[in-house]
Amino acid sequence: MSTTPPVLAAELAQAWSEIQRNHPELPDLAAPESLIGESSSACGAELSFERLLHEAVHGIAAARGVRDTSRAGRYHNRRFLAIAEELGLDHPEEPHASSGFSLVTLNAEARRRYRPTIERLQRALKAHTVATAADTKRSFRGPAARHGSSGGGVRVKAVCDCGRNVRVVPSVLAQAPIVCGGCGKPFRIPETVGAAS
Repeated sequence: MSTTPPVLAAELAQAWSEIQRNHPELPDLAAPESLIGESSSACGAELSFERLLHEAVHGIAAARGVRDTSRAGRYHNRRFLAIAEELGLDHPEEPHASSGFSLVTLNAEARRRYRPTIERLQRALKAHTVATAADTKRSFRGPAARHGSSGGGVRVKAVCDCGRNVRVVPSVLAQAPIVCGGCGKPFRIPETVGAAS
């Protein structure tokens, strides 16, 4: 098995397709590589199948027009929890004070249903970890990594030619292009003139 990031992105896309097979209303995952290295305390810092299923809950909520979070996406409400339960995720009775019902875990049925997918994704994640651990110190890892933070790096605005923008960790964008669904062109980090804000 290759240990390059594109292999992990392909495994993430395949795992997403497996979830879609069971939940057809789940939209396509536009950029699987955008999940690699991304950190969010509200959604879970570690990339795993459980985290992918968590993100699928947000995807289904968006497809249904359901507002599943508040407080800038940090607090996961009971509408999030209801969809999470549909996808095979459980949560303790009481919500977390700051993140609500974000701390969901796979239930036994979902673990059985997705077992081969979980095992494939774990192998790809392990290979990716080995490959990136061997990375040189010259590789750009983002401000958080340079300062010893456990986060995935600071997100910056990346833009495409049609004017759309996304927030992304620069090291994630450097791994592979993230393509705009509107115009089909890759997002890029614009060069700034003068001091950074």
